[in-house]
Amino acid sequence: MDSKELIKNIMDSPTYKIAETDDEFMESYETRAIRLELDYLKAELAMKKYGIEHTIVVFGSARFDENNAFYIDAREFGKLVGTKGGYLDDSPVTMMTGGGPGIMEAANRGAYDVGAKSIGLNINLPKEQFPNPYITPELCFLFHYFAIRKLHFMQRAKALVVYPGGFGTLDEFFEILTLVQTKRTKKIPIVLVSSEYWNKALNFEFLLQEGTICDEDIKIFKIVENAKEAWEYIYGWYK
Repeated sequence: MDSKELIKNIMDSPTYKIAETDDEFMESYETRAIRLELDYLKAELAMKKYGIEHTIVVFGSARFDENNAFYIDAREFGKLVGTKGGYLDDSPVTMMTGGGPGIMEAANRGAYDVGAKSIGLNINLPKEQFPNPYITPELCFLFHYFAIRKLHFMQRAKALVVYPGGFGTLDEFFEILTLVQTKRTKKIPIVLVSSEYWNKALNFEFLLQEGTICDEDIKIFKIVENAKEAWEYIYGWYK
């Protein structure tokens, strides 16, 4: 084998690739910590660049269409945040959602309707996650790790509004409840929209009776009926 062939063998070896261009290396188990950091940093640096300091986060089902009553109400809430959010605690707030369809689309759409910026934090899933068209393009992100996405939901949140939803919505809601209950994060207004839905979906009184939660835990969140009541509760919290 002559020297050219020897050099070619070296150049073709994966070990000779620059680390960041070596997909096999970058996707290996051992580099997961680096991928977690990159998943966090890309969105973090962009939000700093575009001056995003505070957010109001809306959760809810991806499965409601624009004719659904909860979709219509979430769109109204997006409008309220878009028009009045600059007056919350004397700091501008930006609408943030999971970036997908349904309730997420509705809240982003409401902000879009009034010419306000809004953020979408998409997650890489087999179905149901595709960016809705109403997110501000430079504030639409795609995450690989649920944990990093959830971190960004909480990091700048001044309030959380939870519309009816399924497993994903419940997962996000209960994680936030746990963080507040265990004092791992500061108290902020957490609002559930629709007493009819949530009183059927979750029996908090039963948990209280069984002693698995206490009276203080029930006070972590507030149940309201619509967008107007949700905004008034959040506004009153800060004023």
